[in-house]
Amino acid sequence: MPLLNVSISGQGNLDLSTAIASQLTQITATHLGKEHQVTAVAINYVDASDWFIDAQPVSTRKLRTFSLDIKVTAGTNTKSEIAAYQSLVFKEMTELLGAIADESYIVVDEVPAPNWGFGGQTQECRSVAKTLGRSA
Repeated sequence: MPLLNVSISGQGNLDLSTAIASQLTQITATHLGKEHQVTAVAINYVDASDWFIDAQPVSTRKLRTFSLDIKVTAGTNTKSEIAAYQSLVFKEMTELLGAIADESYIVVDEVPAPNWGFGGQTQECRSVAKTLGRSA
């Protein structure tokens, strides 16, 4: 049940947002083993004159930039899975956005299972229920 918050420099549109949400959901399901049915993606566009790298607005470069903050349950992925995921996301975002700044960040937040959930239940409760053969 990952939660992905994506910020992108520049103007967006529904087609681009849909492509980004689709690709990130697919990569997250395939490479981190997350269920696409409960993967949420929020996309925010930031004017390039309001996004700074080295105290210079991105609008002065001929590049776009992005940041991705994804929350997953702690301990559900290996270091190598997370590294491969970051590499793949960067590659895919380059394909979708064109030339992007190296200073585009991907943060995988591993949140302890008792500290988050969806539908009013923590991930820890879901895990215990699954172990006991009950629906969460």
